Amino acid sequence: MGKTLLTTDPKMMVKVMLIAGALFSFAGVAAGAFAAHGLKNRMTPEMFAIFEVGVRYHMYHALALLAVAFSINLFPQSGVHVAGYFFILGILIFSGSLYLLSLTGARWLGALTPVGGFCFLLGWLWIIWSVGKSL
Repeated sequence: MGKTLLTTDPKMMVKVMLIAGALFSFAGVAAGAFAAHGLKNRMTPEMFAIFEVGVRYHMYHALALLAVAFSINLFPQSGVHVAGYFFILGILIFSGSLYLLSLTGARWLGALTPVGGFCFLLGWLWIIWSVGKSL
């Protein structure tokens, strides 16, 4: 599976990003539904709001993964797929830290959140750079 994830074959990269985007979208919808129906009355409003921020950025970047998948076909030699890996890391670190913080109350997890946010920013910058250089 490792070779599949790090492939340079554009068709395989499209598949990897589409699957990742679909999986993260599914997980984002599930997390949002879980929060709305299972957590809202069990958390403080502050912790619920933190969880919701995690879900929001999770979904934004799950959809961005789908856009990356389609961009690979438009710009196959650009390296735009690297942005998808940054988005995956961002979802795991940014949203994951917010989910865990809101569920456990462990405030130290908030120190990880900016690392995930930086991954999101790197992903967007990578798109700008990789597509821009192919113009």
